[in-house]
Amino acid sequence: MKITRNSQAHWAGTGKDGQGTVTTASTVLNQTQYSYKTRFEDGVGTNPEELVAAAHAGCFAMQLAFNIQQAGFAADTLDVNCAITLEDGGITSSVLTLKAVVPGLDKAKFDELVDHAEHNCPISKLFNTTIKVDATLA
Repeated sequence: MKITRNSQAHWAGTGKDGQGTVTTASTVLNQTQYSYKTRFEDGVGTNPEELVAAAHAGCFAMQLAFNIQQAGFAADTLDVNCAITLEDGGITSSVLTLKAVVPGLDKAKFDELVDHAEHNCPISKLFNTTIKVDATLA
């Protein structure tokens, strides 16, 4: 299966004083503001690293849900936080923190399924950086 998704970015002005918007085809983001301040300070709007973090958290959660289902279980909840670190002009790490409730799943199998999701969700495959998962099974 091949799927293509699209987004648009518009930027006006200089790198530090300019501003831009991002829009996704689904319009979940619709001319959402981003700027130097939203990326490097505490401005209102989004930034590329925040969007990457959301993509990685969502992708990992979905991959893990499929892994758990294929193992014969169903997750009650998978709560994933992703922290993307931008350092020296590059993304240097993606740290995923997972809290999962999966009735009947033992810790060893859970760890195996988490490891598979960490290395095989499409966003993980896209990165050329350190990925770490801190997983808790409740």
